[in-house]
Amino acid sequence: MPSKRYKKALEVVDARKLYPLKEAVGVLAKFPKAKFNETVDLAFRLGVDPKQSDQLVRGTVPLPHGSGKTVRVLVFAKGAAAEAAKGAGAEYVGFEDMIKKCQEGWAEFDVAVATTEAMAEVRKLGKVLGPRGLMPNPKTGTVTDDTAKAVKEVKAGRVEFKTDKAGNVHVIVGKISFKPEQIEENARAVIEAVAKARPQSVKGNYLRSCTLSATMSPPVSVDLREFAAAA
Repeated sequence: MPSKRYKKALEVVDARKLYPLKEAVGVLAKFPKAKFNETVDLAFRLGVDPKQSDQLVRGTVPLPHGSGKTVRVLVFAKGAAAEAAKGAGAEYVGFEDMIKKCQEGWAEFDVAVATTEAMAEVRKLGKVLGPRGLMPNPKTGTVTDDTAKAVKEVKAGRVEFKTDKAGNVHVIVGKISFKPEQIEENARAVIEAVAKARPQSVKGNYLRSCTLSATMSPPVSVDLREFAAAA
């Protein structure tokens, strides 16, 4: 059964309407609030075949106003790269010791970064970190020798996006406590990044639909026509 708050929210939104992004954010702001600071995210339905490896959509995008989320970073590195990562604020830094911890099932971090040298050993963690979406990857900027830059970008609010098994993409765009214009600017950056990440092999309608919602709210359908050119 939907809660009273959810039912009240349904009275604010027209489920059949496509809202321009600015209006969609305005509708979200009118919803009754939960007792905690809800996460706001975008959900995309894309016209891709996720079974085709050349139609996977993946990338990262820096959010102009951050994600509002505290990001715990693990860096696999030695020497100067390890020291640089510590200086940039990484919570966990190490090499053999950290690989061993991960092999034993430890995963109390949100993003993993590795130097190119460390990746030779970190690759062995594929079965452990891969299913959790925690494997460092050059495409997302998490395999790099500039560990300080990677740590700072992740902590500042760089978010990753990739298609799931159904060809959908979910991306955090902030917290409900953010100002509407901050949510709008973050969401705009994400929509443009997903639009530009269109695989060359995709034919027809790529950005099929997009909804904006908070953790406990109904979805608000976003009109993507203004972003169609980028895709």
